[in-house]
Amino acid sequence: MSSNAPEAPVRKAGTREWLGLAVLALPTLLISLDQSVLYLALPHLAEGLNPTGTQTLWIMDIYGFLIAGFLITMGTLGDRVGRRKLLMIGATAVGITSVAAAYSTSAEALIVTRALLGIAAATLMPSTLALISNMFQDPYQRGRAIAVWASCFMGGTALGPVIGGTMLEYFWWGSVFLLGVPVMVVLLIVAPFLLPEYKDANAGKIDLVSVVLSLLSILSVIYGLKELARYGFELVPVAAIVFGVAVGAVFVSRQGKLAAPLLDLKLFKVGAFTAALLILMVSMLGTGGGYLFITGFVQMVEGYSPMEAGLWMVPAAVASIIAAQLAPRFAKTHQLSTVIGVSLLIGMIGYVLLVFVGPVGGMPLLVAGFVITFIGVGTLGALGTNLVVGSVPPERGGSAAALSSICGDLGTALGIATLGSLGTAFYRGSLDVPDGTPAAAADSAEGSMEGAIAAARDLPAEASDNLLTAAGEAYTSGLNAIGVACAVVTAISATIAFTLLRKKSGDAPTQQEEKAEDSLSTT
Repeated sequence: MSSNAPEAPVRKAGTREWLGLAVLALPTLLISLDQSVLYLALPHLAEGLNPTGTQTLWIMDIYGFLIAGFLITMGTLGDRVGRRKLLMIGATAVGITSVAAAYSTSAEALIVTRALLGIAAATLMPSTLALISNMFQDPYQRGRAIAVWASCFMGGTALGPVIGGTMLEYFWWGSVFLLGVPVMVVLLIVAPFLLPEYKDANAGKIDLVSVVLSLLSILSVIYGLKELARYGFELVPVAAIVFGVAVGAVFVSRQGKLAAPLLDLKLFKVGAFTAALLILMVSMLGTGGGYLFITGFVQMVEGYSPMEAGLWMVPAAVASIIAAQLAPRFAKTHQLSTVIGVSLLIGMIGYVLLVFVGPVGGMPLLVAGFVITFIGVGTLGALGTNLVVGSVPPERGGSAAALSSICGDLGTALGIATLGSLGTAFYRGSLDVPDGTPAAAADSAEGSMEGAIAAARDLPAEASDNLLTAAGEAYTSGLNAIGVACAVVTAISATIAFTLLRKKSGDAPTQQEEKAEDSLSTT
């Protein structure tokens, strides 16, 4: 791309492209639904398969681990073999492994099928997002399309407990895994007619050593962060993180020496691309940690069931969807850095409201704060993702989409580990165990809110109520502390947006970005 060359007219998307977007929205909705419904199915699953505690953790975690681990590989693979082709292969694999998971007869079988399902699902996110970048070449239309894509992801997260709870009312635990089968069948039927094929003819072969290095690095870091959140500061998770970072350094060094790298490091020379990834990761740090404690408050302090808690989260999801749909309109008439920065500051106000939530009657303020927070989440999800994909040449779209998803995953895992630990520390420091509570129950309650609830079941009614009240007050203090921390994190994200994002929507690229894109296009 040369600044002296005349610009070719940008092709506008038509009816076929918008219908194709509806097809691409289906797997996006499915991925966000899948993880949230499993939380509801766990008690029913435990009755049928009798997993050990360790097996239960792997059933929960292996899916997300392998999605994150294979994102870079699948994003780059789609650029090489064809994005539509990879999407259809992945959709077929998701359908088959979903059926296998639903009819698993042992915990070991479910762990294996969940692992395979995670690998298959890793093809969906980068393929759908990269195809959107091909189908919608007009920047404003692409922004609207990615807003729809982001809205489906946010909506699925909120609707998962509601849909899953309804299905578990009438069917067995395996039914929640069958949600994806009809979705994948529809995709396989209509994709050849509505979705274009795209691949980079000059991409070269996949470097298998880089695949292994990326897997080891990402899986080790995310595993370590999750274990820190679950068990606190211990040697094994810290060692896993250090190992993952070291392997990641080897991976980066290798990419710089390859003619056809798995991850093109030149992408990071595009300033808007790098800034958007940084903002996405930092923002998801706050969202991940905040969401964990907010949903815990709704269920454990307020006493709502998972399905009822999901219904309380619907207003926030609606707010994020509306914000995502409006964001491209604001970005068309205002500076992009201003739109993202202001939306994040609005979200910061929502986190500040969490500081004042009380253990009794706190739901209205909590929901109000969550709704305001998700205005920022929705805006960033639409504009930030669009900026990542739109800042790179089309042949690098799969890699860019994969990096966007990985930054979100890493930010969420880091938020759960750090902010979750902060909230837990405040809980333990604030808990005042009532006099007369048996030592075993007191020890259990001092460990976590979940431990307090479990201990209270074996106590007389009055002692149980007193312990739960004290634990609820302590957990609320942890939520208040999380509100402060999330507000600070969101303010940092807003500062990055105001200082590093300077382009207006639709402006010509800066000279530095133009050179970076030229070097990418000729690689």
